[in-house]
Formats: sequence, structure tokens, C-alpha cells
Amino acid sequence: YCLYISPLKALGNDIQRNLREPLKEISELARERGIELNIRIGVRTGDTPQSERQKMLREPPHILITTPESASIILNAPKFREHLRALEFVIVDEIHDIADNKRGAHLSITLERLQNFCEKEFTRVGMSATIHPPEEIARFLIGVEERGCIIANVAFEKKVELRVETPSSDLLGDPELTEKMYRRIKELVESHRGVLIFTNTRSGAERVAYHLSKLLKDEIGAHHSSLSREIRLSVEEALKEGKLKAVACSSSLELGIDIGHIELCILIGSPKSTIRLLQRVGRSGHGIEEVAKGVIIAMDRDDLIECFVLADSAMKRKLDRIQIIGPALDVLAQQIVGMALERRWTVDEAYEVIRKAYPYRNLKKEDFLNVLRYLSGSYEHLEERRVYPKIWFDENEGVFGRRRSSRMIYMTHVGTIPSEVSIDVYLKEPKKWIGKIDEPFLERLSKGDIFVLGGNTYRFLNASETRVYVERVEGTPTIPSWIGEMLPLSFDSACEVGEFRRKAEEMIKKGDFRIESEILSEEAKRNIEEYLKEQMMFCGMIPHRKRIIVESYEEDGIYHIIVHAIFGRRVIDALSRALAYLISRKYRTNVSVAISDNGFMLRCTKRVPPEEFLSLRSDELRDVLKRAVRNTEMFLRRFRHCANRALMVLKNYRGHQIKIGKQQRSSEFILEMVEKIEGFPVIEETYREILEEVMDVKNAERVLEEIERGEIEVVFLKDVVYPSPFAHNLVALGMSDVVLMESRRELLLEMHRKVMEYIEANS
Repeated sequence: YCLYISPLKALGNDIQRNLREPLKEISELARERGIELNIRIGVRTGDTPQSERQKMLREPPHILITTPESASIILNAPKFREHLRALEFVIVDEIHDIADNKRGAHLSITLERLQNFCEKEFTRVGMSATIHPPEEIARFLIGVEERGCIIANVAFEKKVELRVETPSSDLLGDPELTEKMYRRIKELVESHRGVLIFTNTRSGAERVAYHLSKLLKDEIGAHHSSLSREIRLSVEEALKEGKLKAVACSSSLELGIDIGHIELCILIGSPKSTIRLLQRVGRSGHGIEEVAKGVIIAMDRDDLIECFVLADSAMKRKLDRIQIIGPALDVLAQQIVGMALERRWTVDEAYEVIRKAYPYRNLKKEDFLNVLRYLSGSYEHLEERRVYPKIWFDENEGVFGRRRSSRMIYMTHVGTIPSEVSIDVYLKEPKKWIGKIDEPFLERLSKGDIFVLGGNTYRFLNASETRVYVERVEGTPTIPSWIGEMLPLSFDSACEVGEFRRKAEEMIKKGDFRIESEILSEEAKRNIEEYLKEQMMFCGMIPHRKRIIVESYEEDGIYHIIVHAIFGRRVIDALSRALAYLISRKYRTNVSVAISDNGFMLRCTKRVPPEEFLSLRSDELRDVLKRAVRNTEMFLRRFRHCANRALMVLKNYRGHQIKIGKQQRSSEFILEMVEKIEGFPVIEETYREILEEVMDVKNAERVLEEIERGEIEVVFLKDVVYPSPFAHNLVALGMSDVVLMESRRELLLEMHRKVMEYIEANS
């Protein structure tokens, strides 16, 4: 018997369909030799009808295709789980997609629980086209037990062709830049059979499909996770049947869903990691001896350098390292309830099973006990907040087991993917509905932030459950509308960009800087060379992997501190939040923050010495960040997500869905009480999730340690006349909303003109 686990339901359905023919042929060959095989194959997910499940009980399939969540459910299905005792194989497909997140943490415990239940060791198989390092993924798959493992690394045998282009030789001044990009995409679509056009946001996929529909008529479609399942399936079928020449998509088509023959993948903008680049381009050229082809189109100079470095690294197979998350306590709570449904456990026995899962290898015994105490209602006053025990736990005897009401709660709440909702935006005075924003966007808002909605600018005042209250203001947005959707540049790739800059500076100093690469178009080469030389001519240095540059200047009574630190958005998020928090407390001033993958800008109403950057200390960073995020919308929303996973705040009860607004209200009501409890697991997990998954506190600490050891130099450029060329995108970041794109272009052109005049006057 074999359990085939796929992260996507659609992928599982494809596997079933693609297995039918070879299994039929194998059965026919066996029949010719007098052997009756009759290999049964089935799919069990949340969409599987009850009649099909009953049939599987009577005649269990030899190959059962399922998802990580459904695998956990069938392990707790009293009748069906007995069919798992003789399991011989577990296959995890697209393992890279779940290994570094909470779905992976959940699955890792499911595998160890399954092994504990089975009669003998089953063989574990993990599959992925792009992973690094494979040894770390192998540890995730097999757990911490001493099990033999063979790594078959054949990914590099596939031929890949990459090209990085720009639509124009003048990325700053060309007013037809966007139109030229669409015309170039049209050329590529018309000269290839089957094209995927990847964007980094769902709104970007819609925008590209809309504009290309004017050039390609009804031969272009859109595909992303916000569309209904029916629409996505119809687009996939139309592409497979050749009715569509191209599809504009976000990450929804990165995984191996069957969409027929694809000859070319176009990436608009940086994919933000070498793994994602190869995953996207790898959707093309699936035939034997075929080449995977990708064209990356960069629309600004920072993005162009990033695209080139990622493409160059991908061709050299220098891939981003995957980071397995730490022991997620909300996932642990959910799995403990699942274990309690099986039988009565001793604490030590359950603890050892959990610690065999690789993400939980360093789980502290006290954290494990705190989760048991929470689940059993050992903390006072939880029942007053309608949080009832899910298990019983005798701490003196060291045993625990299930409570009667817990089975239905567990079965209807299995999983880790949070429920997110659109938030209604209202004017405070007069009370009037304006529109909606997504929850990830709300997480980024702080009181006083200005954002664009429906072509107008509003100041964020406060939020309550599923409502946001604002006031109408005139002013430049401090938060771009797409910030909630943005992919962050990986730390490894950011360091590669920094290293490229360092080498470029050395070559410019020697007077022999020329990029020799077949990946870049001539226009792209010229744009990169001019950009780097302008930065050198303006301030004599380039920020890179081993140098952070801090610029400061005053304009219209606002003091700007720009920190050039090329370490990726998640590291920058940690550093900028911590510094803004320290400055706001020390100087009693409002601080607004703009961040990118290449650095951040602080805007203060009081003069702040730029040397305050050095007040960030590696050994204090986590504590500072915890204080900085505690009273944010991000913390409140993430606490609800963790409380959902830990079965503290229920999504449905006795067959009735609980509205997300009520869930949010309940979670905040509970938070008021439990934050007084030291080491409360759901609060501890909320902090861990924000610091280690939303941000990258580990690598932020690493950067600060390198500064403290003198391995990274920090250079201060005080009271600069104009921001340096590398600062321009950060300065313009506040104007990066779609209704202000023309204003943003004009601002960038004006800053560039002043820089060139300064260079001319001082050369």
C-alpha cells in the first residue's frame, strides 16, 4: 500500500489521471503472464464525496492520493486508519512547497504518528524539481531517527535557457516603457506555442491579462488563487487544448499542475529567489530533450540588477537554502489533540514521537508541557473566555487522553492555512463605506499611515474586527497598495546581489568595468553599467554585502535616514522596525518607515543622528522586536491565526460557521487574559511566527553580529545635498501606488537630473 501526499488537490487529481493508463498497461502485461494485479487507485481530499469514502472503506485503494490535511484526518478516522497499518510507501510530492512552513511542520508530525501506528517501517519518498540543500530536505522527510536515505539529484540534467531583458534602453525616462513591455510580450507570445506569464502579485496577473487582451484579443487568460476553482480549471483546460496562447498568473501555476505543452515562461520582474525562478521557468519544455526557456523582463534598474544576479546564479545552480521552521506550538497543540483521539498516552512517549519530527527536534519539554496544560484547561479563567479543555491531562501521573467533545472539533479544524478576509473600510466622519482591503495589507498598517483606495488617499485611524476606520487626507501614501502581496527577496539571493555590487565597485575603480554575459540583452547591460557608475561618481562608493551606507538629509522640516543594506525584505523589516521603535521612544517623535529588499528609509519629525543605526544590538534585537510588534494589527491578526490552529478560537462549531469578525473579537478578548500568563504557548508562537516567518530575525541577528565584529563596515553620509542614485527608489517608494505612477516617474527623473548635474559640476 502507498500513500501519495500532494500539496494541491488539483495536482493529486492529475496524478490519478496520469497513473491510470500505465497501471492499465501493467495489469494487461501481468494478465498475459497469468497474474491478476487489479491495482486500485483513489483520491481522498476534502472534496471527496461520502459515497466514495464508503467505497474506499470496503475496498481500500492500493495507492491513495491525498493532501497533508486529509492524511492527518484519515489517521484519526477510526475505521479507515486500520487500512494504514500495512503501509509500505509514503510519497510526498513537491516537498519544497511545504517543507519550510507550518503545513510542513504539521505533516512531519503526521508522518511520525503514522510510523508509530504502522506494523513496520515504511519507505519515505520526497520529490521536487528544485530544492537546496537536498540533505536538509532529506532530514525533514525522514525525521531524526537513524534511517537510511538515498538522494537522487538529477535536477541539473535539464537544459535551461534564460534571458534578461528591458523594454527600453532608458528605464528612467521612457514614457512608453509599459507599452513597450506589452508589445514585447505580444511578440514573444506570438512566436511560441504555449506561454506562461508570471507576475509576483494576483493584481499584477489581472493587470497584465487585461492589457494583453487588447493586443491578443481572447487568446490570453488570467490564473491566480483569488479566482474561483471553476474559473481556474477552465483556464487550465483552455490552455491545454490550445484555445489560449498565454496565461498571466501569479504563483498559482508554479507547481506541476497539468496544463499541457508550454514552450516559454515570461517573468515580469524579479522572482525573488533562484528556487522560484527555476520552478517557474521549469514549467516549460517538458518533452524529452526539450529546453526550459525563460525570459525575465525588468522594469527598473534595481530590479534589473536583481534579475541578472538571480538568473546568473540559477544557471550556475547556486540555489537559495531552504529554512525549516522551528517547533510551531500552535501546530503541536492541534496534533496533540489528534494523538489523544487515538488512545491514552504517557507524556514521555508522546514527547519522543513528536521530537522525531525534524522541525520539533529541539522542542523543549517545558514548552510541550505548557501546550498540554493549555489544552487540558489547567490555566485559570480560560473557561470564562469560552476556551474549553480538548484533552484531559494528569500531570502527576504523566498521562493524557481525549475528551468526548474533541473529535468533531479536531476533524473540522485540521490544517494550518489561515482564513483571511477582506476588510471593509469606512470613513470615521461621516460614517460611510469606501471599499475593501485585504487582511495582509491591514497587517502592515500603523496608526497615521496614508494609503490609496479607489483613487483617493486616506489616513488609517483604527481597526475593529472586520472594519477599518479612516479619514480623507491629501498627501503622499506611506504604504503602497501592493505591499501585502509582495514577495521578499531571499537572504541568500540578496547576499549574491551584494557580492555582485562589491565586485562591480572593484572593477569600476580599476577602470575596466564591463559586464560579459550572454544572459543580458545589450540594453540591459548598458542600464546596469550606467547605474553602478552613476552611484560611484556621485558618492565614491557602492553599498554591498560587506558595506552598509547610511545617508541622511533634511527636507521641508522632515529628517530622512536612508539605510542601504542589501539583505532582503524580511531582514530589512526586522532591522527597520527595531530602529524605528528605539528612535520613537528615545526622541519622542513619529517615525514612518519605507522598506525594500535593498534597504529602508525612516522619516522623522525631529532631527535624529543617523548613528542611531548602531544602537541596534544582536543580543537585544528579539526583545526590541517583541515590544515593537506587540501593539500592532499584525500581532492581533497573527494571534488569531495561531489561536485557530491551536483550537483556541474555533472557525466553526456544531456545523455552524463562525464569522471571521467574531473570531477576531474572541481572540482579542482571550488575548487580554492570557498575555498575563508567562510562557503561554499561543502567545509565544505568535511572536515566533512574526519574528521568524514574517521577518527573518536569525539573519538580521547575523548581520548585526557581523557589524559588531567589524566584518561589515557602516559608512555615514550626513546632510547630503541629494539622495544618491541607489536611494531614489526608496525615496519614491511612498509614491509607488498605481494612481501615482506618473508622479513617481517624474520624481525619479527629477532626482536623476539633479544627480547628473551634481556629477557634472563636481567631475
